[in-house]
Amino acid sequence: MLYGTPFVTAQVNALKKAAHTLDRDFMEIEQLQNSVRGSKDFVFNTYTRLEKRLRESFAEIRPEVKIFTPSEQVSGKTYFAISPIEGIVNFAHGCPDFAVSVAYIEQGEVLSGIVFNPVRDELYFASKGNGTFREGARSHERMRVSAAKELEGALIGVANGYHQERAEVSKIVAVVMEKSGNVRSSGCVAQDLAYVAAGKLDASLSLHNHISSMAAGILLVKEAGGLVRAKGAKDVRVENVAEVLSTGDLSATNFNLTQKIFEIFK
Repeated sequence: MLYGTPFVTAQVNALKKAAHTLDRDFMEIEQLQNSVRGSKDFVFNTYTRLEKRLRESFAEIRPEVKIFTPSEQVSGKTYFAISPIEGIVNFAHGCPDFAVSVAYIEQGEVLSGIVFNPVRDELYFASKGNGTFREGARSHERMRVSAAKELEGALIGVANGYHQERAEVSKIVAVVMEKSGNVRSSGCVAQDLAYVAAGKLDASLSLHNHISSMAAGILLVKEAGGLVRAKGAKDVRVENVAEVLSTGDLSATNFNLTQKIFEIFK
């Protein structure tokens, strides 16, 4: 099945090839919940094995392109940003809110993105200028951000990349609760951004993300008609994805809510 461009099709096939046992591994987690040590070892081994397979699979597509994962400092302007298990704490606890996230970045610009949750059988993909789609058995469904206009009643995801910033995130959650009454914290930024692109969430706010956690999701949102802003942006009217990728702090939503969501960050 084709996924837009041949390059994106190759990436989806490589991802699926590498992650073909991840849903089975997830089912094993439930059997290990009574053994803390056993569970930790199993998750570590699963992650390590998957990362190795992803590196091998994507090296076959573009052997000259570097691959960076969450444990690495990104350098250069052209690379694959891959998160083998985004939302690994959820995975380790038998919670299905996790995903494999892959983005291809060339000269600092995100050109393709894939977010795949094998347990839920959800695969979202996008390439620059070609829209965002959810994989279907026979055809792919094009995704659009929601049409929500007011914060009241909007469903907003809030996430945090590092535990030491809990106080900052708590303030954001408090404001979101006050203004919308509906906040969700899935623990998986890539999934949240995919859900914004699909209109399942009206917005997503997150802090201190590694590029591999958010780059694919950012493109999904943009290609679905949404907007992404950095927390420190001086002008909400200007979209600066490079700043988002650099700082790791972002808000993503539709056009109608952009200003209101940005004010929450302030």
